[in-house]
Amino acid sequence: MSTLTRKLLRYLPAVQRRTRDIAESPAPAPIAEEPAAPQPNSADLGLFDSVLSGWYQNDTNEVFRGIPIGADDVVVDVGCGNGGSGLFCAKRGAKVIAIDIDPQVIADTRTRLEGNAPGGFEAYVSDANPLPLADGIATRVLCTEVLEHVDDPYQVMRELYRIGKPGARYLLTAPDALQEHLQERVAPPVYFQKPNHIRIIEREAFVAMAERAGLVVEDRAYYGFFWSIWMALFWSCKVDLGSPNHPVLNHWTQAWGALLSTDEGKELKHKLDAFMPKSQVLVARKP
Repeated sequence: MSTLTRKLLRYLPAVQRRTRDIAESPAPAPIAEEPAAPQPNSADLGLFDSVLSGWYQNDTNEVFRGIPIGADDVVVDVGCGNGGSGLFCAKRGAKVIAIDIDPQVIADTRTRLEGNAPGGFEAYVSDANPLPLADGIATRVLCTEVLEHVDDPYQVMRELYRIGKPGARYLLTAPDALQEHLQERVAPPVYFQKPNHIRIIEREAFVAMAERAGLVVEDRAYYGFFWSIWMALFWSCKVDLGSPNHPVLNHWTQAWGALLSTDEGKELKHKLDAFMPKSQVLVARKP
């Protein structure tokens, strides 16, 4: 597999990490459609878009709407990436337990949480089947963009259920099926090969998986139409992911920023997100 292909396949997790990394900062305003205005980069505009969708609500301390974080919480972040969501929670006083299959990711996460987790933290290398944790320890369980990668997603969901206390709240996400079917048409074959996405999770199947594990689904959300189109365009642009500068991507980013600056743009965004989001979100509770 070429270095470029490896970078391509890691792009969406990298975008999520970038979004998490800057979640503490005020969301940048999208640009107006003016010739002299600076071009927004896709990661910053993606953050603004995500905040509009309910992520990283600094005023309410919600990591996602319906998931407030406080000093009394124990947050388990399964598939933590480089720990950005955990950092958001740690800075609100929660104890954070970060888990990822990649040892380097865990090493980096430890570095990021050192000195930034007044409630304490732990970090473990694990494939989440099983999780190296005792029963019923978490008040908040985060598992974002993981289940499409694992061999047995239901068993991982059962592990997520097991570690939660009664009343624990869950934030679960997976790529939405419609945009994944779009990527099937335009992405390189390795996008859908191990260790990348090995299954497409339909919306009702996602809910059924959570409910079968014992969770009560309280809310469903969809976000990231911007990224669904961005990724579909990206494959043909042949640019480096470290600096994905290409007229096609730049124009799409500028157009989306201009749309969000209009009076009707945010309403249209939510309609398009519901139609073809990058990700589907479940907010759930352990009875």
